[in-house]
Amino acid sequence: MAAPTNTSSIISPGTGWTFDQFNDGTLKIVGEIQQKKFSSFLESYASQLKGMQDALGQSIGNSWDFTLDPVSLELVAYEQSSLLGLIRNQKFENKVLNKVLTVLATLCQEVSELKHEAENNFYNALLFYGEGEPECGLEEGEAQVQMGRLLPLLQDLSSFVRRCREVTKHFVDQLSGLYTDVKSPNHVIDMTGVHFLVVFDSLGELLQILIILDEIILNHSQLKEHWTCYRRMLKSVQHNPTMFGMDAQRLLPFEKLTLKLQGELLEGTIYQNCVEQSFGSVSTNALLQEEFSYAIKSLFTVIEPKLGEQDETDERMKYVSVCGLYVLHFHIFRVLDKRLFRSIWDVYKKVPGITLLGNVIWFANDFLVLRIPQIPKLLDKKSISAPITQKTAYLQQQSVQLPRDIQACYMKVCAWMVRMESLFTKSSGRAEECNKRSILFLQGIKYAYSISNLLRTTMNLHANINQPLKKTSLLTLFHLVEMLKAIQHTVHRRSIVVSDSVFYTIQRLQLVLLNIINSAKSRILSDKKLTDKRTDVLSALVMAENVMNGPVTKERVLICKLAMSVATQLKCLKDEEFTTFNSIMRRLEALSSIKSNVSKACDCSFIYWHRDLMPTYLTALLEDSADPHRIHYVSGALRDCVPPMMSTVHLSTQQQLVDCFQTEIMNDIKKCFLDVLSKRIEEDLRLAIHTHLKLDDRNPFRRNINDLSPFLQVKPVRFLEKFIDIKAHVTHYLEKTFYNLTTVALQDWKTYGEMRNLASQKYNLTLNEGKLPSQTLEQGLDVLEIMKNINIFVSRYLYNLNNQIFVERTSKNKHLNTINIRHVANSIRTHGIGIMNTTVNFTYQFLHKKFVIFSQFMYDEHIKARLIKDMRYFKENHSETDNKYPYERADKFNRGIRKLGLTPEGLSYLDQFRNLISQIGNAMGYVRMMRSGGLHCCGNAIRFIPDLEDIITFEDSALKDGLSTESIQAAKQLDSVISNLYKNFSEGSDYFKILVDVFSAEFRSNKNVHLRYFYFILPPMIVNYVEYSISCKEKMNKKNKVGAAFTDDGFAMGVAYILKLLNQYHEFDSLHFFHSVRDKYTTDRENVHKEQSSVSGRDDEKLQQTMDLTLKRLSNYQHEFHLLNFSLSSARIFFRGSKSDPEETKEQSGGVQSTDSNSSTTEPTPTDPTQAGGAAAVPASGPPPPPPPPM
Repeated sequence: MAAPTNTSSIISPGTGWTFDQFNDGTLKIVGEIQQKKFSSFLESYASQLKGMQDALGQSIGNSWDFTLDPVSLELVAYEQSSLLGLIRNQKFENKVLNKVLTVLATLCQEVSELKHEAENNFYNALLFYGEGEPECGLEEGEAQVQMGRLLPLLQDLSSFVRRCREVTKHFVDQLSGLYTDVKSPNHVIDMTGVHFLVVFDSLGELLQILIILDEIILNHSQLKEHWTCYRRMLKSVQHNPTMFGMDAQRLLPFEKLTLKLQGELLEGTIYQNCVEQSFGSVSTNALLQEEFSYAIKSLFTVIEPKLGEQDETDERMKYVSVCGLYVLHFHIFRVLDKRLFRSIWDVYKKVPGITLLGNVIWFANDFLVLRIPQIPKLLDKKSISAPITQKTAYLQQQSVQLPRDIQACYMKVCAWMVRMESLFTKSSGRAEECNKRSILFLQGIKYAYSISNLLRTTMNLHANINQPLKKTSLLTLFHLVEMLKAIQHTVHRRSIVVSDSVFYTIQRLQLVLLNIINSAKSRILSDKKLTDKRTDVLSALVMAENVMNGPVTKERVLICKLAMSVATQLKCLKDEEFTTFNSIMRRLEALSSIKSNVSKACDCSFIYWHRDLMPTYLTALLEDSADPHRIHYVSGALRDCVPPMMSTVHLSTQQQLVDCFQTEIMNDIKKCFLDVLSKRIEEDLRLAIHTHLKLDDRNPFRRNINDLSPFLQVKPVRFLEKFIDIKAHVTHYLEKTFYNLTTVALQDWKTYGEMRNLASQKYNLTLNEGKLPSQTLEQGLDVLEIMKNINIFVSRYLYNLNNQIFVERTSKNKHLNTINIRHVANSIRTHGIGIMNTTVNFTYQFLHKKFVIFSQFMYDEHIKARLIKDMRYFKENHSETDNKYPYERADKFNRGIRKLGLTPEGLSYLDQFRNLISQIGNAMGYVRMMRSGGLHCCGNAIRFIPDLEDIITFEDSALKDGLSTESIQAAKQLDSVISNLYKNFSEGSDYFKILVDVFSAEFRSNKNVHLRYFYFILPPMIVNYVEYSISCKEKMNKKNKVGAAFTDDGFAMGVAYILKLLNQYHEFDSLHFFHSVRDKYTTDRENVHKEQSSVSGRDDEKLQQTMDLTLKRLSNYQHEFHLLNFSLSSARIFFRGSKSDPEETKEQSGGVQSTDSNSSTTEPTPTDPTQAGGAAAVPASGPPPPPPPPM
C-alpha cells in the first residue's frame, strides 16, 4: 500500500498522538526493490517450471527410443470375428461360394501365421547362431554345447517345414479342385474369368519362407562346422557310452534323428523337397496350368516396373515369391514359358541381388539355374555368366552415382519432413486435406523403402563378393542410415496426429470403396435374370460390402480381395473403377498398418553384420562438426540390432549376446570417438595457451581448423542400457589429465589453471580444481642434524615402509614428530645436493659399527649351538614337518634365550638382536628417503628450465652480446648449476646397490662363515618381533603410552638387507616358516571352536568369555604375522629379493637395468662412498674378526 501524500500529519492508532509527515522517497525505493525481487522470483520460478516441463516432456536425447515410451498408440485393428463368421454374415447366402472362399481364406491366413512364426522363431535364431564368440575363441567343447542348445529348435524347424509342405500341397489341391472342366463330375463352381491372385500371392509367400530358410543355412558355414563337431562327438560316445553315462539303446534313435535333421534342413533342400513332392494328378489339369501361368505373369507384371525405381516398396520380396512360384509351376507341369522366363531372368540388370534378411543376399539367377535343370538349354554360356559380371558392374556404377543419389535422397527426405511438419499445423477434417496427408504418409514409406533397398543391397553385395568399400562410399551409406532413422523418428514424433489423420483417411477410402461396390450391385440387379454366375457375383459383392462396413483388419481385407476376384468375372466394374478399387485397397493395407510398415522399411538391424565399419564412421564423424547430432540416429540404428538378438538360443542367456554387442560398440565409440575428441580438445587448449611459443600455425585463414565445440553441445546419447555423455566424458578426461600431469610437475599448476579457464570460456566446460599444493610451509627436522646423530635417530624413530615416513618413538610433548620426503627435500634444497653422498657415507660408518656387533652375536657359542641343533633337527625331520620349520621350535628358541639373562629393562639377548636389526633397517630406510627427497628437490628446482632437451648456454650468449667479465663469470656459474641440476635429475646413484656391494663380499667370505646360520635364527626372531609388536599396539589404547607404537618396519627392512648381503633369500624361503605359522594358528582356532561347540550347552559364562578372548588373541597374532610377511616381501623388492646373486649377475651382464622403487632408470655404478663424501674408508679386509664370546 502506497503512503499518503496529501495529509499533513499522521495519527498514530491507539495513542491519539499526531506526527508530522516527512516523505523523503524511501518508501518508493523500498517498493521498487521489492517489486524487482518479486519479478526475479517469478522469472526464476518460470525457468524452473520450464525445465521440469522439458525433463518430463521429452527424452534425454534428441533421438527417440521407442522402448522408453510410457504410452504408445497401436494403430493396427485386430479382428474379433472368425473367418467363417465374416463370410456367412450376409443377406444372400451362397453356400458353395462361401465354402470356396472360406477354404481359400483359411489357407491364406495359415500362411500369414506360418510367416509370423518363421520371422519370430527361426530366422534370427539361425542367423545369429555362433555370434557372441569371445576374441580368444571358443573353449574346447563349447561348439558342441551350443549345437546341443540349438537342437530343440532344429526339431521344431523340421516340424515347421513339414507343415509348410503340407500347406503347399493343400493350396495346389484346392486350386486344382476349383479349376476343373465344367463337364467334370468334380466341378464345384464356374471359375471362368475368376483369378485368385491373392491366393497365388500367399502361396508365393509360403515358398518364400522356405527359400529364406535355405539361404540362411547354406550361407552359414559356422553352423555346418559345429554340426560336424556335434556328429563326431556322437560317434565318440557310441564307442563307449558307459564312459559318458549314456544309454546305448537311446543313442541309435538319437543318431537317426540327427541324420534326419541333416537331410531335411542342413543340406539346403528345404525348398526343393517341397516343390518336388508328389502332387498326384494335378499335373494333368490344363485349366490349373493355364491359371497358374496367368497368375505368375500378372504378379510379375505388377512388380517388375517398380523394381529398382524410386516408388519401390516391398516388390523385391514379391519377386522372390514369383521365382518360387515359377519353379513350383515347372516341377508340377514340366512346362517352361520362354518369354516369361526371359523376363524373370533379366531382372538382374536392375537388381543384381536381393537382401532376404540381415547379411543374407539372394541371387535369382543362381536360384533358377540350381532349381531348373533345363535352363542351360534355354540360355547360352554368356547369358548365364552375365549376372556374375553384373554384380561388379553394379557396384562400380554405384560408387560413381552414389554421391549424386544420396544428395537427391537427402533433398527429398528433407522436403518430406518439412511438409510433414507444415501440414500438421493445419486443422484436419476436409476430404482433400486427409487425402494429401495419406499420400504424404505413403510417400515417406516409399522413400524409406527406396533408401533401405539401396543401402542393404550395396553393403551386402560388397561383403558377398569381398570388394572393399571406399571411405567416401561408406560415409554416404551411413548418411542413408541417418535418413532412415530420421523418417522413422518424424513419424513417431507426430504419431498422435498421424493416427488421427489415418483414421479419417481410412473412413473416407472405405466410403469410396462402398460406392464402387454399390454401383456394381446396381448393374447386376438391373438385369432381373439371375443366373448362377450372376448370383455368385452378387453374393461376392454383398460379401465385400459387408466386410468393408467395419474396421480394416487383415482378415476383412483378405476376404474383400477374394470376393472381388469373383465379382469381377462379369465386368460389372468399369476399367477406371477397377483401377481405383485396386489402388484404394493398396492404400488401405498400407495405412491400416502404417506403424509396422514404417518400422519394417526403416529397420537397420543389418548394421550388426557390418559393425566393423563403425570405427571408420566414428573417425570420419570427428572430421565434420557441421552436424554432430546425427550420432543419435546412428545410435537408433544400432538399437535395431537388439530385438533380433533376443531370438538366439545357442548361448546360455539371450542377454549374453546383447552384452557382447554393447561392449564392442562402446569400446569402438570410446576408442575412436570419445578419446580422440578429448585428446584433440586437450591439444587445442594446450596450443592456445602456448601461442607465444609459436608451436603451430593457428590462423584459420591459412589452415583448416575444425571447431570441436558442437560435439560438446550434443545431448547424451542412449545406447541400449548406457548413456553416452560426450561433454561429461571430455570433462572427466581433462580433469584426470590435468591432475595427473600436475602431480608429475607441480611447477605447471598455473598453466593447467589457465587451460581450465580457457576450457570454460571456449567449450563451456566446468572443470574442478586439482586441489594440489603448490608449495610446503613445514621445514621439519634438518638432514644435517640427523646425519651427525644417525645412531640416535635410528633408535628413537620408527620407520613406516608403505608411507615412507619416520615417526618418533616417544616424546615428552603431546605430539610425535614425523619426517617424510618433503622434509628431506627441503633440507637438501637448503644444504645442496652434495649432502646426499655425505649422508650415505655416515650411514656406511654406522652400519660398519653395527655389523661388528652383529658378527659378535652370531659368533656366540650359546647362539650358534642352538642354531646348529635346530638345523640338524630340521634336516632330519623335514619329511615329517612337510619341509616347514615348526613354529614350536621357534617359540622354544625364543623362550630359551630368556634363560641366558635379561637386561635391567627386561630385554633378552634376542630382543637386543632384534633392536640391532631394526636400527640397521631404519638406516636403510633413511637412505631410501634421502634418494626420494633428492629426486623431489631436483624436480622442484628444474621446473624453471623450459626445455630439458634443449638447454641454452648462458655463457655463450653473454660472450656473444659482449657483456662484462663479471656477467660472463656469473653466466658460467649459472650454466654449471643448471648442468648439475640436470645431471642429478636425469641420472642418479643406486645407494642400495652401493651399500650391498660394499659389504656383501666380506659377509660371504670364509672368515665369516659363522654368519651362514643367520637365516635359521629368523623364525625365533620373527616370533619375538610379533610379540613385541602386539605388546606395543596394545599400549596404544592405554592411558600410559610408554612403549606404544603402531609401526616398526625397520625390522623387515633390516632382515631383507642382511639376507641380501648373505645371499640367503632362497635358504630362508626353504624354511616355509610363514606357512608353518598359518597352519599352527589355523589348528589352534579349530581346536577352540571344537571346544566351544562341546561346552555350548553349559551355562558357564566365564568359560565362554575366556574362549572368545582366546580366539581374539589368536586372530591378532595371525594378523600380525601376515603384516610382517607382507612388509618383508615388500622390502625384498628393493634388494631384488626375488633373484639369487647368480641370476642377478646374469641379468646385469645381459644389460637389464636394475631399479628399485625410488631409483632412477639409469643403472648406477657401485662406487666407494668415501670417494663421494670423504668421511670414512671401507676396510680392505672387511669387518675385523669378532672377539671371543663373553663368559
